[in-house]
Amino acid sequence: MLFNSFDFGLFLVIVYLLYWLIGTKNRTPQNVLLLLSSYFFYGMWDWNFLLLIIASSLVDFIAGKAITATPKISYKKIFLWLSILWNLGVLFTFKYYDFFIENFAELFGILVPDKGYHFLKVVIPVGLSFYTFQTMSYTIDVYRGRIKATNNLLEFLCFVSFFPQLVAGPIERAKMLLCQFEEKRKFDFQETKEGLRKILWGLFKKLVVADNIASAVNVIYATPEDYGTLSILYASILFFFQIYCDFSGYSDIAIGTAKLFGFKLSENFRAPYLAKNLSEFWSRWHITLTQWFTDYLYKPLAYIKKDKKISATTGFFALLLTMTLIGFWHGATWTFILFGFFNGVILILERLRFGKKGMNIVKLSLKAPRIFTTIYVFGILTITSMLFRAISLDKLSILITRLFSFSSEIPFSFIIGAKILVIPVFILTEYSTRFKTHPFYELQKHISRPVRWMIYYALIFLIIRYAGPKEQFIYFQF
Repeated sequence: MLFNSFDFGLFLVIVYLLYWLIGTKNRTPQNVLLLLSSYFFYGMWDWNFLLLIIASSLVDFIAGKAITATPKISYKKIFLWLSILWNLGVLFTFKYYDFFIENFAELFGILVPDKGYHFLKVVIPVGLSFYTFQTMSYTIDVYRGRIKATNNLLEFLCFVSFFPQLVAGPIERAKMLLCQFEEKRKFDFQETKEGLRKILWGLFKKLVVADNIASAVNVIYATPEDYGTLSILYASILFFFQIYCDFSGYSDIAIGTAKLFGFKLSENFRAPYLAKNLSEFWSRWHITLTQWFTDYLYKPLAYIKKDKKISATTGFFALLLTMTLIGFWHGATWTFILFGFFNGVILILERLRFGKKGMNIVKLSLKAPRIFTTIYVFGILTITSMLFRAISLDKLSILITRLFSFSSEIPFSFIIGAKILVIPVFILTEYSTRFKTHPFYELQKHISRPVRWMIYYALIFLIIRYAGPKEQFIYFQF
């Protein structure tokens, strides 16, 4: 059930009406409705995988209670690692098993017969990487003493499966989201309006901007050998805006939908195209994933326990490993691994100090004119876009070769080129409202009702009239 489908719109209206008709005196019936609705929403993808998400929820719920109940640190660690091994084991089985077996077979195929290998060839459960990280963070936080383990199974099941953010995040912490299921919700008409506005902006980004850009990107990336330098550069920059509008559009719809039910989700993007360096870019892009890896991987690896500080050696090693694993989190291919590794290398280079004043690229970029920082950031994003978008190392090799070929090109059709004219309008709108959670936040304070409704109707018209071919959200595959 896609956010950009009629089925989801009907589903959302029904659940919303039932939710508030139940009333706010007792949160339990509301939570039961949300849980059943979330399982129905997820089951529409594949009912077989409902057992997997329920099993993951039960494992971490029990692990959290066991960690709290036992006074011995050694026992706490056992339950913690049981939770971690379960979650990583599920991820490995469904997402990475075939990758490791295939590469092992290629490496030692001469010594061992092919019949000795077995490939699962299973479909990756949608949202697997998101909800396993969400449940795993709960157990880790309970072990660290940051939160108390919940005794309410219903609320914990809701926390794991909450349908607005179940499939592609944001990746929420229990401290942020679980506690909201433990509280009564009050109907707030203003929050409902803000939620609908955010949903409208998210649909515009996805259907009008991202899906139309996709038509140009897909054409070029399908046969990169037919194109030259400018075309590859053009498509790679376009892909950044495609994936940004696609993923942030999903996040906007998720956050807006949660608002309709009285919940607050974390913002996942803050205008990443305005970043002056790659370090700043990653603080603005897929924020909840970056924070997850920072808290649970980078910091434990980087900090020296005795001194409680980060040394250059441990910090750079932890940074490179963290970014490589972030790339691998996206998918079991060498191109994603290279994507993460390349970003890690650039982040390290940005932090290297030089000169007597200990300057580095990060500090210099903050003082440099915007035109230079923009060229710098989008130069890096062009390469990362190719690494991210290429489906194989062979395709990546062709892309890089054609990028530096300076050869003649197949001209674009006017239709493909004209569709990207929406990008300047989109950037101007977001830039002018960059300090708000979305461009229409508290719009009634600044614009009269007739003008507001003219804007809403104009956006609805654009969504209906100029929506590109319906494309699945890119991050659903992760």
